[in-house]
Amino acid sequence: MRNSVRVADEVWLATASLHRKHPGRNDFSVHEILQEAEAISVNGLPLRPGVKVHIYQHCVANKPPNTGNYRMLFETSSGRRRLFIPGDPCDPRRAASKSTPERDAVPDEFGDLIDWYHRDYIGELNRLKDPVLALRGLGKEIWAHEDAEDFVRRQRQWWS
Repeated sequence: MRNSVRVADEVWLATASLHRKHPGRNDFSVHEILQEAEAISVNGLPLRPGVKVHIYQHCVANKPPNTGNYRMLFETSSGRRRLFIPGDPCDPRRAASKSTPERDAVPDEFGDLIDWYHRDYIGELNRLKDPVLALRGLGKEIWAHEDAEDFVRRQRQWWS
């Protein structure tokens, strides 16, 4: 598996690693992603020259594609990136392109990042975006000191 991880997958893993390490941050600079890619050393080798251009262009969903056609990152502002989230605007020519690595295409020690992305990163964002799901837990303080059956009984006492 070593030496066979695609450059785009390496970029995604570095960006996902930063998001998981810094959950309060919305995005990261290109330089931070480069540093993380070097630190995690997915292939066990020095960074390949293509990593930088993938961060700048090839993996960025909302940029016109050239030789790379991925939707792995999203440009939030000039020089800043975050992981692509389904529903983000993207160049139409990238609409059907790859947005995450395949689990069997990355070393086992990085597989949990793919699980984290689906479960926590986009999972939480999708729950917050859904207005019905956002209501979950609303009013729970009402039941903190009262039994539900007593409440219903009290509400019905005036019914004929």
